[in-house]
Amino acid sequence: MKHQQSTIPDLLNNIITKAIDLGASDIHLEPREEYLRVRFRVDGLLKDDEPVHKSKQMSLISRVKILVNLDIAENRLPQDGRTEVKLGKKAIDLRVSTLPTMHGQKVVLRLLNRGQLNLKLEDLGMEKADLEIYRKMISKRSGLILVTGPTGSGKTTTLYTTLSELNSKEVNIMTTEDPVEYQLPGINQIQVNYKSGLTFSRSLRSILRQDPDIIMVGEIRDLETAKIAVQSALTGHLVFSTLHTNCAASAVTRLTDMGIDSYLVEASVIGVIAQRLARKSSPDGYKGRIGIYEVMLGAKPHQGMKTLADNGMLKVQQGITTKEEIARVVYLDN
Repeated sequence: MKHQQSTIPDLLNNIITKAIDLGASDIHLEPREEYLRVRFRVDGLLKDDEPVHKSKQMSLISRVKILVNLDIAENRLPQDGRTEVKLGKKAIDLRVSTLPTMHGQKVVLRLLNRGQLNLKLEDLGMEKADLEIYRKMISKRSGLILVTGPTGSGKTTTLYTTLSELNSKEVNIMTTEDPVEYQLPGINQIQVNYKSGLTFSRSLRSILRQDPDIIMVGEIRDLETAKIAVQSALTGHLVFSTLHTNCAASAVTRLTDMGIDSYLVEASVIGVIAQRLARKSSPDGYKGRIGIYEVMLGAKPHQGMKTLADNGMLKVQQGITTKEEIARVVYLDN
């Protein structure tokens, strides 16, 4: 085990630096009976790295906890923290989650590289026709736009890229997020804090008293947040939010299932985007990812609307990705 000779601070720095060099989104430190397993999530999939000797496990995990101001004496309960680390010229936001397991505390470090967010809507992977529809949606003065998909499907990137494009001196853009993943210049961002009682619904109510033009709610998780988001969209605000559903049409169903009247959903929703991230083909294995999109104008599927599977297979025909990769991230009928 190569990691054995390093000091604990050097060991952690080396692991974080390697993860950044590989373009990893997460680092997993997983206690096993004989060793500490190290894995990196690269392009959506976990890959093993050199394991760490069991004798260094407690010190390394304590080092991570010190870095994000967690209680190193608390080993029985889950903890969460965050910090910013500077590695060379890069500023990396580090989110840490710990969880007790059979063989010690499992730690996940989420890496958020602020430099990665200089995207334009054209870079996300929408087809030209879908991008035109989406631009039409986001040019409206009021209404609700939903971005849907599982965890890790790129919803936050789509929303941040959209807000960056809409940002100007003439508009007041406000967000409520859990957590604030990237800090966007010129945009007022609120970090949800459940311990102090600052929930999505409570912060959203406060935002409405701050004369906003555009609002982004990190996620609609409950009826109260859904009600305020819909009401805001119907009273002259452009509102963006996310839901965890499989396709665009089911996002609308989710709102009615939560308890929003269907006529209010139809009146407020100006569009829904469902998305996934697929790995791009490369001669020596996959490298990088591209968005697979389903863009629905209004609250019902429209004629000629391309599904996630349609968009995915088009990317296969264009040589961007493979059918196996699309089958992995999108359900295919055949």
